[in-house]
Amino acid sequence: MDRLEAVIVGGGQAGLAASHELGVAGIEHVVLERGQIGETWRRLWDSFCLVTPNWSVRLPGYPYDGTEPDGFMAREEIVAYLERYAHHFGAPVREGVAVESVRSMDGGGFLLETSSGALQTAVLVLATGAFQRPHRPASAATLPADLFQIDVRDFRNPAALPPGKVLIVGSGQSGAQLAEELHEAGRDVYLSCGRAPWVRRRLGGHDIVWWLIESGIFDQPSESLASPAARLVSNPLATGHGGGHDLHLRTLQALGITLTGHFLGATERRALFAQDLAESLAWGDARNRELMAAFRKLAEERGLEPLGTDEPGPFDDRAPEHLDLSGFGAVIFANGFRPDYRSWLPWPDAFDDLGFPLQRDGASTVIPGLYFVGVHFLRKRNSSLLCGVGEDAALVAEGIVRARQSSRR
Repeated sequence: MDRLEAVIVGGGQAGLAASHELGVAGIEHVVLERGQIGETWRRLWDSFCLVTPNWSVRLPGYPYDGTEPDGFMAREEIVAYLERYAHHFGAPVREGVAVESVRSMDGGGFLLETSSGALQTAVLVLATGAFQRPHRPASAATLPADLFQIDVRDFRNPAALPPGKVLIVGSGQSGAQLAEELHEAGRDVYLSCGRAPWVRRRLGGHDIVWWLIESGIFDQPSESLASPAARLVSNPLATGHGGGHDLHLRTLQALGITLTGHFLGATERRALFAQDLAESLAWGDARNRELMAAFRKLAEERGLEPLGTDEPGPFDDRAPEHLDLSGFGAVIFANGFRPDYRSWLPWPDAFDDLGFPLQRDGASTVIPGLYFVGVHFLRKRNSSLLCGVGEDAALVAEGIVRARQSSRR
């Protein structure tokens, strides 16, 4: 049986960032990845690309190394970058190794049963992704059983869907992006909308991500949220598709995509929707005004050109209350994701009501020796992003070193 000081589960950006930092700290470890490096990225839809510009990719010791800093890496490019990153510092990744069970050991540490044998480790770092389980509303169960239905993570390309109209339930980043791309592919698209903030892709000569970073919005701590549930609110709507451009409810409506209120359920092959499209738009507009106020303050502080008071434009908030599903070929659920730690870990009390880990600076406050990296709002708004995960990984490594030093006294 292998005995190691630390085991990292997950070979994406969070796991690799943690590996880099543990290596710098001189901590012996391995990274277990059930698939291949960047497996989660590999499973995204064919035309997927980053929403954040390439220059904002800042994994520790290896920032973006390509020739298009203002571009948006496609799926295959992201995977290739992560593979180069792992090779760059010799990450001890074991691909094709699935963790089948975990338990605490008497006297401390953990026993992992994996597809390639058992491992003992004093430290366990979970880097299994920001969200692991796709979320569907309870109303999804009322749809006709013979209607093709998938979660957004199972979508590959328009040609893989049955012919007919497409209903997308959920208007966060993924739902809005798929609505636009399916429309461009010639599909008749209907988008059931919820609440999501929106921003313009570029302001004052800078990409919106520059403004989010420089204004400190990406550094907002989790403690600043109005409630724990606020962690589940969509990131601001934007897209890197086609070189990056504005994407929000107004741009989608202008394309000819039919927008509805949130999905209530179905009866007798009719989908029913709430009459709350105007409320969702107003909520998004209010968040836009808050963001713009922060950006204007930054521009004033740095002596930049004033951003002005650009009005968002007209919007027709009339929306159908129901749709006949007879002509629909598919329903895609894009209602976001939820943590899934409880489905495979034996410590239910180590997570809050939403499934997020109870932790401080990535260290579990319930299970000694258990750490997390890459969790949405682990510490800050950017904790799971390619521009922020490295900071958390460094703090986790520091915490592991301190714990080791304390145990040796």
